[in-house]
Amino acid sequence: MKDNDVKGLRILVVDDEEDICDLIRFNLEEEGYVVSVSNNGMDALNKVERNLPDAIILDLMIPGISGMELCKKIKSRYDVPILMVTARAGETDAVLGLEMGADDYIRKPFSPRELTARLKVVLRRRGPGSDDSQGGNMVIGEIQMNTAAHRVTIGGQSVDLTLIEYKLLKLFMENPDIAFSRDRLLDRVWGRDVYVSDRAVDVNIKRLREKLLTEKQRLETVRGVGYRFRGDN
Repeated sequence: MKDNDVKGLRILVVDDEEDICDLIRFNLEEEGYVVSVSNNGMDALNKVERNLPDAIILDLMIPGISGMELCKKIKSRYDVPILMVTARAGETDAVLGLEMGADDYIRKPFSPRELTARLKVVLRRRGPGSDDSQGGNMVIGEIQMNTAAHRVTIGGQSVDLTLIEYKLLKLFMENPDIAFSRDRLLDRVWGRDVYVSDRAVDVNIKRLREKLLTEKQRLETVRGVGYRFRGDN
C-alpha cells in the first residue's frame, strides 16, 4: 500500500493505556490516517456499530469486553481488518487472537515504524490496478470465488472469510496443485515488510480449512514443505 493510499482511512485504536493511545494516534496521524480512540470494550463496540472504521488496532487487555471477545464479536458482524496487540511474551494469546479472527498481531513494546508497517499490510485490499478490480470468478469443485464482490460460496452457501483467509484461498485457487512453503505464503499474503511467525500461517490455514466445509480436503499439508491446494474437479 502506497503512503498516499492511507490518507483519510479511519483507524480505531482500542487500548486503556493513554500514553500508548497518544503514541499511536500521533504516528498514525503523521501518516495521514484519521484516528479515534476507545479505552474499553463496550465503548469500542459502540463506535464500531455507529461508524465502521477501515481497521482496528485492538489491545488484548482492556476493561469491559475483553479484547478476545470483542474481536470475536466484531468479526462475526463486520469484514474489518483487526491488528491485535499483546503485552505477553508467549505465543498463546497471539494464537488465540488469530483464532478469534484477528488478521495479525504485534507484541508490546513495538516501534511506531513496525506498527504502521503491519497496519498497511492488513489494510492492503483490492484497489485500482489490482487483480480484484478486474472482476471475475474462479471455480474449483464447489468453491466459487467472485473477486469483484470479494465473495466466496461453497455449494451455493456463503462463507465468511477474514482478509487473510480470503487472500490465502485466492492465492491457492490461482495456483492449484502448487506446494507453498510457509515462508512463501508469508511473503505473498502478509507481505515482506513485516515479521509474522510461521505459527500465524498454520493457525490461518487451519481456520480456512475448517471454513471450506465439504471441500476442506482440498487444502493439503505437504510434509516438510508447507501446503498445497488440490485443483482437480
